[in-house]
Amino acid sequence: MIGFKDLNDFISRPNELRREAASNLFDHLFGRGLAETRATPSEVIDKGRKRTLHRYEPVEGVEPRPLPLLLVPPLAAPARAFDLRRGCSMAEHMVGLGYPTYLVDYGSIDKSDKDLGVEHWHDEVVPMSIRKVSEDAGGKPVQVTGWCLGGLMSLCALAINPDLPVNAIAMVATPWDTSVMPILKPMREGNRLISGDNIFAEAYRATTGKVLGKGFGAAFRAAGGVPASVVDYAFKMTNFQTYAKKPLTTFQKRDDRDFLAHVEAVDALMGNMQAYPGESIETLYRRFFIANELMNGKLVRKDGSLLDLANVRVPVMNIAGTGDVVVPKEAAHAVGKILPNAPEVRLETAPGGHLGVLAGRSARKTTWRYVDEFMTAHAN
Repeated sequence: MIGFKDLNDFISRPNELRREAASNLFDHLFGRGLAETRATPSEVIDKGRKRTLHRYEPVEGVEPRPLPLLLVPPLAAPARAFDLRRGCSMAEHMVGLGYPTYLVDYGSIDKSDKDLGVEHWHDEVVPMSIRKVSEDAGGKPVQVTGWCLGGLMSLCALAINPDLPVNAIAMVATPWDTSVMPILKPMREGNRLISGDNIFAEAYRATTGKVLGKGFGAAFRAAGGVPASVVDYAFKMTNFQTYAKKPLTTFQKRDDRDFLAHVEAVDALMGNMQAYPGESIETLYRRFFIANELMNGKLVRKDGSLLDLANVRVPVMNIAGTGDVVVPKEAAHAVGKILPNAPEVRLETAPGGHLGVLAGRSARKTTWRYVDEFMTAHAN
């Protein structure tokens, strides 16, 4: 809610400043908008099921870096998070530094994709994208950067396919130790309540002769996944205070066109969240969110094969957001405990929440700089 102090401050300003602030608010709320969300120029070089591979156009006159860079998004969030808006786009920034830059986009997810498990991303989407990038770059090894579950899927794909041409993996806000993620606590408690291993569930079974349930994972799978609208709502609720104060913050920041443009771009991104496929979210929920199996360093997959993180023999980095309520620092940096054969595991922190650490207004000086330094150090 906008208070009298804010209104008085606005009214008492000189006419010119008041008109400028009013113009900012009008353009932000009712006009054509302030954010330049035109995509960084790219072309599609390969396609597969839930896999569209883009190659960004190089900047003329910029000396190319020696190795290609592949950007890997998580499930549910649009790949456009890497290219949020002009001037605040990791893709645009890395292209400007000379990296031959690529992006894999999963496209829309609907009920027809409900049977796609995480294996599809571990065995097909990520490995094929890496191989195609390497092939397109003349057989060079690929440097990979993944945000959130995009980092986890990239590392798992390499653990399953250790022959992939990967040079280094940088992750941003990627969770590993789910036991320290506050956002999952209600889910854990709810699962314990209905999973049949507590007094409540035993009483229900004794009274009715029926098992109460198999946990939320089965419900996700039966429903075909988690709809995009639910994903959007859940993401916003992780930072409820920020969204609740948004009208006041917008008014207080009326002089800052760049801030208003950024809010606009983030809102547009949130409006394009995707669904989680039923099979994938069931596996993630049961084995990753609840059982926290990856912290053992090994995981037996559905087909009986072994996902062994000891197979990861390239440098790895994970950057945690200091304000990330989804993946706190402890959850992200836990990856340092489970990669015994990685020659380096670099753990960093940068300002921002779960999206802000990747695409915030300060990311250029922190997260993107860390990624550039890390990749440059391991480019040989």
